[in-house]
Amino acid sequence: QVQLVESGGDLVQPGGSLRLSCAASSSISTINTMGWFRQDPGKQRSLVATITSLGITNYADSVKGRFTISRDTAKNTVYLQMNSLKPEDTAVYFCKAVKLWIAYWGQGTQVTVSS
Repeated sequence: QVQLVESGGDLVQPGGSLRLSCAASSSISTINTMGWFRQDPGKQRSLVATITSLGITNYADSVKGRFTISRDTAKNTVYLQMNSLKPEDTAVYFCKAVKLWIAYWGQGTQVTVSS
């Protein structure tokens, strides 16, 4: 089993930056894929970015060039650097890990982009 704890969500002005962190309870080197998803109230959870155990990344078109996913295997942590934030980036951001075909989710962290 993998436990995930997100942090870093906050209120930020448009054009600002935030870095989200997702700390895993086990070695992320053994996790096939980790990623970030976001969800607005009443909407489905959607993919933001993923990173595989080989370091291959994938991004939603809406965040390409603005967001960067990375990982620190020594800290068992995955990060999401978010730059040039827009009001439409406002959502609860969830960390996801897939290990041996089982998906694990964190509790989510709120990101609000507003002036």
